[in-house]
Amino acid sequence: MQTEFSFIPGGVTAPVGFTASGIHCGIRKNQSKRDLALIFADRMCSAAAIYTTNLVKGAPIAVTRRNIENGRARAVICNSGNANTCNADGQQKAWRMCEIAAEKLGINPEDVIVASTGVIGQVLPIEPIEQNAGTLAGSLSADGSRFAAEAIMTTDTRVKENAAEAQIGGKKFRIGAIAKGSGMIHPNMATMLCFVTTDAAISADMLKKALARAAAVSFNMISVDGDTSTNDMVSVLASGAAGNDEICAEGEDFEIFCQALTAVCKRTAMQMARDGEGATKLVIGSVAGAKDEENAKIIAKSVICSTLLKAAMFGSDANWGRVLCAIGYSGADCDINAVDVAFCSKAGRVEVCKNGAGIQFSEKTAKEVLSEEEITIEITLHEGEGRAEAYGCDLTYDYVKINGDYRT
Repeated sequence: MQTEFSFIPGGVTAPVGFTASGIHCGIRKNQSKRDLALIFADRMCSAAAIYTTNLVKGAPIAVTRRNIENGRARAVICNSGNANTCNADGQQKAWRMCEIAAEKLGINPEDVIVASTGVIGQVLPIEPIEQNAGTLAGSLSADGSRFAAEAIMTTDTRVKENAAEAQIGGKKFRIGAIAKGSGMIHPNMATMLCFVTTDAAISADMLKKALARAAAVSFNMISVDGDTSTNDMVSVLASGAAGNDEICAEGEDFEIFCQALTAVCKRTAMQMARDGEGATKLVIGSVAGAKDEENAKIIAKSVICSTLLKAAMFGSDANWGRVLCAIGYSGADCDINAVDVAFCSKAGRVEVCKNGAGIQFSEKTAKEVLSEEEITIEITLHEGEGRAEAYGCDLTYDYVKINGDYRT
């Protein structure tokens, strides 16, 4: 089945009953940068989250895990400028952030999702959060999604905010998201924070299943630099304000919800890949005809993760041999002699490889195709129905510059 949905404005405040805000509280030195965000639901929500696979995990993850173990939450508080990771007092500070938010919102601290992003290994100053929490809560509004999205940015250069609308059982529901992610991004729960809201009625167990399914083809299919961070989290709050019958099992309603959630997550993931540190291009690895979906995913990931290919994309160089090389070491079960490759963009499409061997093509046309801001590498095998997409970016001089002085 194919769900009909439309993208709409509004981000995390597009769903009914959600408000958000974002302010500068003083964690970041630059006073023009917002550094503290808050999202609040007008009622108790089903809650779910997935986290980084890094063994080193930020303190907020441990606190959030405990808080939403019962599948319930009403608010999200997040700071930027400091990751609150590898600190002796990290969990104490993360819990204090929950208490601060709860005090201002009139809820229990156990019903708060907490997150932090920024430099690792520096003690998080809690005083700026305590002193400005009243302003943060007081500025909550149904138009505050963008301010919250700005407040969670670190090296991001673009705000990442999306929302979609669909119907379940004749009831309109919405899903909204804000995210941050620019560097230290790699598949298997990429380096990122993403906060999702929805007014659909869905149980916590089914919400977690839907989130895992969506992340598998979106956030786990992006890569900027091969580094998996310590604070990665995707969380989702579902308020039920849409009035649909609660989704408590798999079926048509669950599939509709999953498709809408996946669409929002994919669009957000692509925005993160496009905004990779120093990046000038979004690179999409599109695989068709693989033996199965798993092999297609392996190939797509390997191609967009290739440092050599990423450098070639920066130089608009149609070096298709690097595509085959990445497929060859990917570990996928495939016949390398049955691979076709083409480069595509809004400037056109150029085929560069057939059956694992090079074919004649216009270097001039290829240069034009690869000079656009969004490039798709089409990889076609002839072995089955497996399909997958992965999202990455080019590798530029600026990536080294940004990370050479990240702390200073």
